[in-house]
Amino acid sequence: MPPAGRKIVLWRHGQTAWNLERRFQGSTDIALTPEGLAQARRAAALLAGLRPDAIIASDLQRTAATAAELAVLTGLNVLHDESLRETYAGAWQGLTHDEIVERFGAEYAAWKRGEAVRRGGGELETEVADRAAPFVERHAEKLPENGTLVVVSHGGTIRTTIGRLIGLPPGSWEALGGLSNCCWSVLGRGVNGWRLVEHNAGSLPEPVLGDDT
Repeated sequence: MPPAGRKIVLWRHGQTAWNLERRFQGSTDIALTPEGLAQARRAAALLAGLRPDAIIASDLQRTAATAAELAVLTGLNVLHDESLRETYAGAWQGLTHDEIVERFGAEYAAWKRGEAVRRGGGELETEVADRAAPFVERHAEKLPENGTLVVVSHGGTIRTTIGRLIGLPPGSWEALGGLSNCCWSVLGRGVNGWRLVEHNAGSLPEPVLGDDT
């Protein structure tokens, strides 16, 4: 178990054309737009200030390109792994939000209620957490004391990983809300496990003053 003081920064990739179209990407390998690359560069300049000790990333090109911007500034190598890919969503992939609601309305509504749904015949959110969260935690265990791990991944995968690591029941993971392109969430290691320090942030975390820490 990683000791208190370590941090995990879970950073979503930059903008893609499918994001703009509200088209479900899932595990489809979509590139960043020019604006997405600019977002990654701006965010990397901030995240480099955290002096991360390691960077791990999904092997899809939108996350690889995002992670590369931070690697350039920190001199760190990026470890890419398919464990950090976005949820495979079968028949939903490539469809717009409106098309999904029209064709898979009952399935979509059940998912939004927090039920276990194989969207488009793909992965359950718990199965995404089963592959992503242990991979993240294994790399967090390798950090030095007070070290920081940056995880470059996808909105759905980040949400399920956070839910699993902080011990929320799967039916409540949707309550965490989404991440904007190139924003991040921060988990801090306390004496009783991981806790959510920041969510959907676009600036560096500040100490929480006057809380119970």
